[in-house]
Amino acid sequence: MTMVMWVLGILLFVLGLLFSIAWHELGHLSTAKLFGIRVPQYMVGFGRTIWSRKKGETEYGLKAIPLGGYIRMIGMFPPGADGRVTQRSTSPWRTMIEDAREASYEEIKPGDEDRMFYTRKPWKRVIVMFAGPFMNLILALVIFFGLFMAVGVQIATPTVKVVSACVVAAGQPTDTCPAGAPAAPAAAAGLLQGDTVLSFDGDPISDYAQLQADIRESPGRTVPIVVRRDGQTLTLSATLISNTVGKIDKDGYPVKGETVTAGFLGIQPAVGVDHLSFGESLDRMGDIAKHSATSLVRLPGKIPGLWHAVVSDDPRPADSPMGMIGAARIGGEIFESDQPMSEKLYKLVSVLGMVNLALFLFNMLPLLPLDGGHIAGALWESLRRKAAALLRRPDPGPFDVARLMPAAYVVAAVFICFTALVGVADLVNPIRLN
Repeated sequence: MTMVMWVLGILLFVLGLLFSIAWHELGHLSTAKLFGIRVPQYMVGFGRTIWSRKKGETEYGLKAIPLGGYIRMIGMFPPGADGRVTQRSTSPWRTMIEDAREASYEEIKPGDEDRMFYTRKPWKRVIVMFAGPFMNLILALVIFFGLFMAVGVQIATPTVKVVSACVVAAGQPTDTCPAGAPAAPAAAAGLLQGDTVLSFDGDPISDYAQLQADIRESPGRTVPIVVRRDGQTLTLSATLISNTVGKIDKDGYPVKGETVTAGFLGIQPAVGVDHLSFGESLDRMGDIAKHSATSLVRLPGKIPGLWHAVVSDDPRPADSPMGMIGAARIGGEIFESDQPMSEKLYKLVSVLGMVNLALFLFNMLPLLPLDGGHIAGALWESLRRKAAALLRRPDPGPFDVARLMPAAYVVAAVFICFTALVGVADLVNPIRLN
């Protein structure tokens, strides 16, 4: 049964990924058709076509490898300087440029002269290329806001789940007490599992973050703690001590691998569910987006660690880059875990939300062949034309993005190598859910 649930989790993730890709390409397709650009193909996946159907002038289909998708628009690049579609040369770089130019014209038919991508105004091309990533952003927002507001988020509460028997430093095993370890202040004060802290040293407590901050600021002090136990209000007295505890940032998130010396009580909080307001959801979404963007910027620095994860037996860090293979495995682990089905679905949908946010951020990089590269080219053309008009110079015409194809091939090769490295790491040394 566990294997069945594992496979089910992977299948559900793959279906969610296929929908995300199709949704992305639908953004490109709909806006291209809106502006009169002819689109011969709309495909989800790469490789061999396993199903297709032509409707109108567009062929819709599925391909065997569900790791991407594309739409084919005619006339992605302007003609060469001589006004022809192709211009051959012995230069390998020129050959790359003209091969790309020729491919964008190979499906042109009579009457398509005014339906090519490059003939549209720059702002229309920006909309067409931005629409794909924007669809992923919309889907991510719908997922996260739906989870935050309708389902709720898990938060630490001021209710005690575990009372530590003794004092141990952060990162040390907590299931046994080392010899000579002093009793934890919470245990000595008589705190019990299920107690809800109402006030700490006279400060009313509304959430665990507030309680945690008060505890950390009170080393060496004896403080009154008011708790609710079985419907009754009790006042206990605890003498806090200094201890090595995990560092947290200004937003309350743990800082990996860093510790501080602070006040220590010796409790672990119970987890509750909180339905966020729209404003709170917006704040949390901003935190997620900021973290994702920071992770993307730091991605090149993670490559040595990825290589080490492939060639060594050391555990792979939890913050290591993960590809679609790894994300699918996480989906499988979520579904094989011993959790309620509602919790499994919540986590799987959250993973798909993160995937869509990552697709948005990644595709907005101003590099060809990504959508952001075409957007940058259209913006540069617009700027160049406006500058020429302002300086009363001749219109420079369309910016020939095809001239950047050699760089695009280099970028694509780097992406392919990185994807392969991540894929191998996900197979031989995967990140585990626990």
